[in-house]
Amino acid sequence: MAERHLRCDVAVVGAGPAGLSAAIAAAGQGARVVIIDAQPVAGGQVWRNDVRHGAPAAALQRREAAAAAGTLLLSRCEVVAAAGGRLLINGDGGATTLDYDAIVLASGARELLLPFPGWTLPGVTGAGGAQALAKQGAPLQGRRVLLAGSGPLLLASAHTLKQHGAHVVGIHEQASRAQVHAFAASLWRWPAKALQAARLRAALVGVPYRLGSHVLRALGEHQVQAVELQRGASRETIECDQLACGFGLVPNIEVAQLLSCELQPEGRHAAVKVDEFQCTSRADVFAAGEACGIGGVDCATVEGHIAGLAAAGAPDAARRYFPRRQRARHFAALLRAHFALGEPVRQLADRDTLVCRCEDVRLADLAGKHDARAIKLHTRCGMGPCQGRICGPALAEIAHLPRMGLRPPVFPVPLNVLAALQPSMPADPSPGVVK
Repeated sequence: MAERHLRCDVAVVGAGPAGLSAAIAAAGQGARVVIIDAQPVAGGQVWRNDVRHGAPAAALQRREAAAAAGTLLLSRCEVVAAAGGRLLINGDGGATTLDYDAIVLASGARELLLPFPGWTLPGVTGAGGAQALAKQGAPLQGRRVLLAGSGPLLLASAHTLKQHGAHVVGIHEQASRAQVHAFAASLWRWPAKALQAARLRAALVGVPYRLGSHVLRALGEHQVQAVELQRGASRETIECDQLACGFGLVPNIEVAQLLSCELQPEGRHAAVKVDEFQCTSRADVFAAGEACGIGGVDCATVEGHIAGLAAAGAPDAARRYFPRRQRARHFAALLRAHFALGEPVRQLADRDTLVCRCEDVRLADLAGKHDARAIKLHTRCGMGPCQGRICGPALAEIAHLPRMGLRPPVFPVPLNVLAALQPSMPADPSPGVVK
């Protein structure tokens, strides 16, 4: 199929809460907006369509508002290269180039998966992955599911799984009782959050919720059959059919890297650095939501509004959202502090534990290698289909290894799209661009 060319005033990468908010705000200022998203329907991970319960009201409202504002959604599409005000996009129809005056990166985040003995057994997933599978219709009726890790995602995932017929045998939160109770005691400043938490706990009545408890290993021959857990000074083994682990999220910064945007530390990872108008180190590039640091749906929506308005040349309108952003980021910082991963969770992998599933690399294979280049040259870790998206953040957590580099194309692409890369992309002296 022939390559197609598009032009817009504001391009938005990602159609989650941040991306939809940015698109609506920019289009409201008269900008021609194109949204690029990998999913078939807008909403992102947090507003993913549920085959049984539909989409949340907030998602439906923003989808309708974006469509009414005249935005163009390129669904099932991914940005694979970027340079000189142009994106190369791969989708079902082949290659598309998109020229823009300004761009908003609302690329969201992915799950942080930490390796431990047995984590590659069938039936072991991320907590967010388990939730996504449930919403997409995976058979869960009567299936015994155990959730372990840290943070409110465990409760949200458990609720979804229970709605779809799973038997949730327990939620094991690695944060201590003191940490969780201190967090709960601070929620009076966020009444809506307190109500949301109370509703989740009520929906999960009867489900054991253990604090100061974390997974040690998954047990089973051909699939997970049980989980061994550390709870205080004692250990226990619980039988289950599925283990869903939620250790946190990692910002998706690949497109920002392609555009040579400055990054800043996000714990042991990196996020896009922005100013008060969500503008990056490049004047035509803005970022919002999880790409700027994990903050949840409230941060994403308000930062999306600010970024969209600023990208469309309406900074005064954007200023009105500054107080809401400050409040949302304050809550995110509180959440991060009280549910920070403890060192025992980071040190679950033993010498024989696979740390790179794509290339079958064990932790012992990395001995004596202290940088990404040496690791790739000697083990191929980070060079498989995931391109370091899983093993890279995991190694940053468990071994303090530096973040792996990036080269386009960002995602695996068909040869016809790869062939379109060289003639389609303008020259750009920025690092990370194919020459």
